[in-house]
Amino acid sequence: MGGIIWLASYPKSGNTWMRSFLHNLLRNAHEPVDINELDHFCIGESASGPYRKYAETPVDQIDHESLAKLRPKVHEDFTHYFPDSVFVKTHNFLGEWHGVPLHNMDVTVGGIYVLRNPLDVVLSMTHHFGDDVDGVIRRMANEGALTEAGSTHVPEFHSSWSTHVKSWTGQPNPQLLVVRYEDLQAKPRKFFKQVTNFLGLKVKSERLERSIRNASFKALKRQEEQKGFKEKSEFAQSFFREGKTEQWREALTEDQIKQIISDHRDQMERFDYIPEGY
Repeated sequence: MGGIIWLASYPKSGNTWMRSFLHNLLRNAHEPVDINELDHFCIGESASGPYRKYAETPVDQIDHESLAKLRPKVHEDFTHYFPDSVFVKTHNFLGEWHGVPLHNMDVTVGGIYVLRNPLDVVLSMTHHFGDDVDGVIRRMANEGALTEAGSTHVPEFHSSWSTHVKSWTGQPNPQLLVVRYEDLQAKPRKFFKQVTNFLGLKVKSERLERSIRNASFKALKRQEEQKGFKEKSEFAQSFFREGKTEQWREALTEDQIKQIISDHRDQMERFDYIPEGY
């Protein structure tokens, strides 16, 4: 039995990219690993399947308080899936829901937190959640932001972007690696190497670079075009859209930029996301 290593992020901030890199790395794959097999390597914390073990009714019919109480049990079950530590994806903020921790720290050994400039996150979220920019801006500032339960997923409690970021990164933690999406894109070899070092993996340069290449946005998008991606939302034409940074400069109005900065200034300043002049 191992412990949980959380792969955490606010939605649309690079979690799938990180999972794909690690999947390719640990498989030592020479060709890109199937994106529709990411859940074979990294468990999705919100997938309803593991919760059904403890539920007599469909998951989407269980009241939220009862679901919250099931989470610690489900997380403990995750540690029995593999003999070693297990990677688990989460979009939940690091806090409580109905008085119960959203992450069972008794079975946690570490985590990787990926964050992205909220000025770009808002654009990706409009496609994923089927909302307009102003609606997503309000959602990202909503402390109670919560997804709905469905037949395949239990609710995720995101909270606001600022609360999400602060909850995971606000206190020094040697067992947590924090990495920015923008750094992974600008200097992938340096910052993905930082990930392998954090995990205690000794990886040769050729294997590292091949894993980065196999998990590149171009490779992921090509796979989705060829075979589809089961994690694509019903609102989006594709899961992998642009994968670029600083698109907000052409896509957002001045008022929208100012609103996002006003909502999230403290955390944006911490991670050097305030544009010059604001």
